[in-house]
Amino acid sequence: MEEIEKVKLLCEKLGEENMVRAIDSFVALQKGLSSKKGEDFVNISILGFIEGMLVSFQRKYPENKDVQTLLEEVKAKREGLEEKFKRAKVPLFEGNNST
Repeated sequence: MEEIEKVKLLCEKLGEENMVRAIDSFVALQKGLSSKKGEDFVNISILGFIEGMLVSFQRKYPENKDVQTLLEEVKAKREGLEEKFKRAKVPLFEGNNST
């Protein structure tokens, strides 16, 4: 997933090398679960993790435009994947004229 690599590069650029190890560990753990949970579910989890990291960076480095741009990109991709898991709303009273 290219977003992971972008976040890792940003971490290095910001001097947050310890976060690169955290990302690698989290991704390895999640990839191990992909056979049980499904790839899209695991990708949502990974994107949520790096989105949270970027939110923290946004607070720590408010002047950094790369953080904001990448945060928007990751958030949009996560939200797009989450749409696959949302159930359609069933109209409860449609066609029920007994009231």
